[in-house]
Amino acid sequence: MQNQLYQIFQEHELFEKKIELKRNEFLVEKGVTDTNIYFVEDGSLKISVFNKEEQIIRFGYTNNFIVALDSFISEKPTEFYIQAIKKASIFVASKKKFQEFIQADIKHLQLWNKILEDLILQQIEREKDLLLTTTKERYLKVLKRNPNVFQEIPHKLIANYLRMSPETLSRLKSLDLHQ
Repeated sequence: MQNQLYQIFQEHELFEKKIELKRNEFLVEKGVTDTNIYFVEDGSLKISVFNKEEQIIRFGYTNNFIVALDSFISEKPTEFYIQAIKKASIFVASKKKFQEFIQADIKHLQLWNKILEDLILQQIEREKDLLLTTTKERYLKVLKRNPNVFQEIPHKLIANYLRMSPETLSRLKSLDLHQ
């Protein structure tokens, strides 16, 4: 779906600019209203919240769309930080331009509804993973769902995302879990 969506954004000239982020530079910070949609052309980012310590909730990397969804929908300040893990090239589309696009054709609105449905299902799956599974099961689910994450993202950040220590992740990776 990401590639199809990217093609649509390109065809309809929804991207308004391209920005470059340095390693550790913030794209979005908590407390800012941010209604842009971002496409990661190259690089990787993390979306996180802070509650005494950082908790990573999502990653974005090459050929992914990312957004501060709370702010995008509500047009109020976000609770999230979006930060470059490594140097990143990012295309930016505004909510205004995107809304004009989805309101111009029922097929565009149907596409937006499909995107929202996918986001909701991903969030439900993530919540179930955190609440109902063991560390091993979380690791295996992420490995199955998105094996590229282990090539794109440093393992200590993946461990944070999976709510386990880096040592636990290392042990799980070293086991032959595919038997």
